[in-house]
Amino acid sequence: MIEIMTALAEAGALITDSHVVYTSGRHGTAYVNKDALYLHPRLTEQLCAVMASHYAPEGVDVVAGPTVGGVILAQWVAWHLTQARPVGEVLAVFAEEAEENGVKQRVFRRGYDAQVRGKRVAVVEDIVTTGGSAQKVIDAVRALGGEVVGLSIICNRSGKAGADLFDVPLHALATVALDSWAAEACPLCAQGVPVNATVGKGAAFLAQLRGSAQS
Repeated sequence: MIEIMTALAEAGALITDSHVVYTSGRHGTAYVNKDALYLHPRLTEQLCAVMASHYAPEGVDVVAGPTVGGVILAQWVAWHLTQARPVGEVLAVFAEEAEENGVKQRVFRRGYDAQVRGKRVAVVEDIVTTGGSAQKVIDAVRALGGEVVGLSIICNRSGKAGADLFDVPLHALATVALDSWAAEACPLCAQGVPVNATVGKGAAFLAQLRGSAQS
């Protein structure tokens, strides 16, 4: 079986000793750069083969992931599940960001809602820190009456067990506990360590700081 951390390091997708801002808004010193991973289709395909192996091929109708990275994972996992079926095809869909009454959520557009409604769905995600993005996809599936049969991810960096994050089976290729802090409590900010604007939400965080300083 592929060794995930070695593979990520070789792909240049593992960043350490930096000051990064995660999708959740928390800050930390390390980052799994899935964008660097997705440059390598062979490696991505290998990881998705492992993700698909957790499911009975005929027990999944659809694979769903959040935009953007989840689109790639959903396609490959669905492909592997389809290859393992004697007949029929597992579909791949993605959930997009939306906001309703000031609440951010994920929704299935482009006719994908019809493919999810009442179906058995495996949800995929690349990195879980707080689990918020993956949970929104799970909620979107359930809102359509779909059954979530499991959640498969590349890396669980939340520091928590799957049962403490989700009420569906969690299959993580790797579990990495990394320090992270709320922005207002970040020691790196207090020390004046520059934010890495090339990955995560670093650029957006810096833009927000500049906007606050100008107002």
